[in-house]
Amino acid sequence: MVKFFKNLSNNCLELLNDNEDFNVIIQVNKSTSNKIFKVHSAILRKRPLYFRNEFTNTNSDKTNIFKTIILNHISIEQFEIIIKYIYGKVFSLDGLDVLFIFAIMLVVYEFFLEDL
Repeated sequence: MVKFFKNLSNNCLELLNDNEDFNVIIQVNKSTSNKIFKVHSAILRKRPLYFRNEFTNTNSDKTNIFKTIILNHISIEQFEIIIKYIYGKVFSLDGLDVLFIFAIMLVVYEFFLEDL
């Protein structure tokens, strides 16, 4: 049973690299760098309350199949950790700076990730 859940977690993480089947674009901009994450509303709706609220507050324009979310206050590194946790429940603090961990915890609080 443990192997099944590990494989399921890995399969979900593989979705993050799938550039063909996504319907949400999250643009993370902080400082001079930015990165676009192509993600899936079905997963985001079921995990953190923050994203569930984002989709609830969106008008239902069926002509635009993509939703774009812009996050200017989170670093790319912070968001990479959070999105991997959302998709695959993978989270490690090993080797991270204490201030970075604190910043991650603020993002966790903002996104209402209660189980982290």
